[in-house]
Amino acid sequence: MMRNTEARFGIVTRSIHWISAVLVIGMLGFGTYIARMEVDMSNFHLFGWHKSFGLVALTLVILRVLWHRLSPPPGPMPSGPAWQDRLAKGTHLALYLLLLAVPLTGWIASAATGIDVVVFESWTLPRIAPVSEGWETAFFAAHGVLTKLLAALILLHVAGAFHRRDGTLRRMLRGRA
Repeated sequence: MMRNTEARFGIVTRSIHWISAVLVIGMLGFGTYIARMEVDMSNFHLFGWHKSFGLVALTLVILRVLWHRLSPPPGPMPSGPAWQDRLAKGTHLALYLLLLAVPLTGWIASAATGIDVVVFESWTLPRIAPVSEGWETAFFAAHGVLTKLLAALILLHVAGAFHRRDGTLRRMLRGRA
């Protein structure tokens, strides 16, 4: 079943979720690794790969939002206290916002350096910020802070999925509780 129903996540939603999860967790680790490097010509390509996969992550979250408009996800499993449902909704909203903000701040920061953002060594993204040391510094700092918030929310999201024991995790793995 491609589309979501009132009780099930469809294959499209589950695929986008798990591909995004693997990609974003990998990007968090890879980004942490390259952030400690001094940029030079011997490792410059690593930053290009990070930017390229960041664009893939941004594209996936946009597709996911559009898909949810076409095929709304099922509601939460009715099991726990109301505060847990509110926390889950708030966490999901914050995750979506951060999944948009993290790659966008990275793109803005990279554009502000004056160096073209080239995706998979094939095509150049439009420059979406002026070349500016101030912008570069501010947006790389924002990118770093937002990335840490994203990592913390991912941990909260995973902990919530394991804590609930109400079929939510099974539903995201198999489509049904």
